[in-house]
Amino acid sequence: MYATLSPPGRAGRTPGRIPGRIPGRLGPALVAAGSVLALWYALARSGVVSPGLLPTPRQTFAALADGARGGTLATDLAASLARAGQGFALGAALGGALGFATGYLPRLSAAVTPLVSFLRPIPAIALVPLATAWFGIGESAKRLLIAYAVLLAVWLYVHDGVSRVPVTHLRAARSLGAPLRRRFTEVLLPAAAPALLAALRYGASVALLALVAAELGGADAGLAYRLQVDGQFLRVDRMFAGLLVLGLLGVGVDAALAAIGRRFVHWSAS
Repeated sequence: MYATLSPPGRAGRTPGRIPGRIPGRLGPALVAAGSVLALWYALARSGVVSPGLLPTPRQTFAALADGARGGTLATDLAASLARAGQGFALGAALGGALGFATGYLPRLSAAVTPLVSFLRPIPAIALVPLATAWFGIGESAKRLLIAYAVLLAVWLYVHDGVSRVPVTHLRAARSLGAPLRRRFTEVLLPAAAPALLAALRYGASVALLALVAAELGGADAGLAYRLQVDGQFLRVDRMFAGLLVLGLLGVGVDAALAAIGRRFVHWSAS
């Protein structure tokens, strides 16, 4: 028999919310959103920027509604979500596995870290011509570009989190007879879980950034593709609508990952 190291719990319970009140995190967010909209409207009406270059919030939401009614928004959103989701899944899986391996094995880290450090400053958009030449303008090139960017981002956080797990914990579990599988699932994984969660949240934002680069390299549908088309015709209201959708998509994905973290990684500060 041997002891297991369990993840710490929260110091105390969160007090129950009073019915009818706005949740603590939602109130400031609503105030900030209202302030941004008010400032946006005032700037659009001030004449400092040409009305043709800065639409009002109402014009932007009207363009967004037109896209929703016409079906282009749904088509573009579905195409972008498929590319970003598949690229993110591939990059996060590879980056997470590589990060755990290099964080746990110092010799492997010494061999891999210089290569990853060399690749990290190279942005996905710089690889668009090369990816197009190798894989064509199809979906494979776009997904691989997104996976490349996500892999490097996730690896950094996971590698750092795993390498910071106290060696004494691992040695204690091994001295108590824990096999490698249990040392991983009951010591290493719980200790590195907050870093893994941070890696996934950061990787999701990187996936959206790489998505824009991938779609600008050639596509027939997608949020960034639509931004490029609307930019050619100076449909600034539609461009702002596309940017709004991208921003809300990022907020939604990050909020979902944070909620998952609070549910399953409750000892994390997220």
